[in-house]
Amino acid sequence: MVARRHAVALAVTALLAAGAACQAQERESRQPQRPGPPAASAARGFTLVASGDILPHSSVIERAQFDAGGTGYDFRPMLADIAPVVSRAGLALCHMDTVYGANGLYGGAPAFRSPPEIAQALAATGYDGCSTASGHSLDDGAAGVQRTLDALDGAGVRHTGTARSQAEADALPLLHAGSAEVAHLSYTYGTDFPVPAEQPWSVDLADEHRILADARAARKAGADVVVVSVDGGTEWQDAPDERQLALARALTASRTGGRPDIDLVLGTHAHVPQAYEKVNGTWVVYGLGDQIAGEMFNGQGVEDPRGNESTVARFTFAPPAKPGGRWEVARAEFLPQMFDVDAGRVVDLGKALAQGAGVQGVRDRIRDVVLSRGAAKDGLVMGE
Repeated sequence: MVARRHAVALAVTALLAAGAACQAQERESRQPQRPGPPAASAARGFTLVASGDILPHSSVIERAQFDAGGTGYDFRPMLADIAPVVSRAGLALCHMDTVYGANGLYGGAPAFRSPPEIAQALAATGYDGCSTASGHSLDDGAAGVQRTLDALDGAGVRHTGTARSQAEADALPLLHAGSAEVAHLSYTYGTDFPVPAEQPWSVDLADEHRILADARAARKAGADVVVVSVDGGTEWQDAPDERQLALARALTASRTGGRPDIDLVLGTHAHVPQAYEKVNGTWVVYGLGDQIAGEMFNGQGVEDPRGNESTVARFTFAPPAKPGGRWEVARAEFLPQMFDVDAGRVVDLGKALAQGAGVQGVRDRIRDVVLSRGAAKDGLVMGE
């Protein structure tokens, strides 16, 4: 496994350099935000991108400290190669799997406490919002939730899934993309530490009925598109488990007035890329994989490079043909990526078409998993 990782690291060195050189030229401005939905004649579509778990182990934190010159932490170089993809999107969503620590008390497993400088890196990369409900949401109790959301607020990155108060948990904030209002909801199957009895609202737990009620409320609040992030599934399993499949069927089957209550489902947590599938006419990503993580060891205690592989989901939404109709996905894409643990960098494998057998092998494995449930027949393609 280690030898394979070093072979891939050598293969992507030139790719990282080339990506950094052209990043400024490729970056494009976002569509301007609007205070509310415009007239139907002015409707504009948008592209949404979403990426997987940001899970900084101690080695990742040490790399960020090195990249900052030993003073503070700089996570921006880690994400530089994928920044052109993220920044060009009308709406870019990440999954912040861990909470932020304080006073230099940072570390990885088993209880993660990450440097809050990550929030600034997410903003600089182009992310608009992040799901924050995860198994690690309560690794540092209420204080960790508070610090994490404070830091994301300070960086201008929206968040959903955890809350500092009942009022915040009850709120249904909308994000603007193109001429659409997008609701992003976030839930987790469970947490590694118990949810405080006096703060049951601190983390949104995944329950079919709760999710659907929230989705309908978001629609009533003006959401044109409802996106649901779910942190769950069986770790290290390429295939979605029965609970994931059942939840996907239930969420995508629900309709109000003939219109689906949910327009996109995004999965995290499994540590490996999982399949994309169109279920009841709605796209489901069962598992995006880990966008940032240190050396990963599977359930057998063996170093497993799949834990550093992931995808960026990219869906282009077109406005409805008539007011009140559904915003349809006009184009569905996935972009394979990996985290090079030696270089401490996310690598966009979609640009690595001629970078050696090692990189191609990783990309091909990701593609096979992503397409394993027949998504190609519904139009899913590998993007660049």
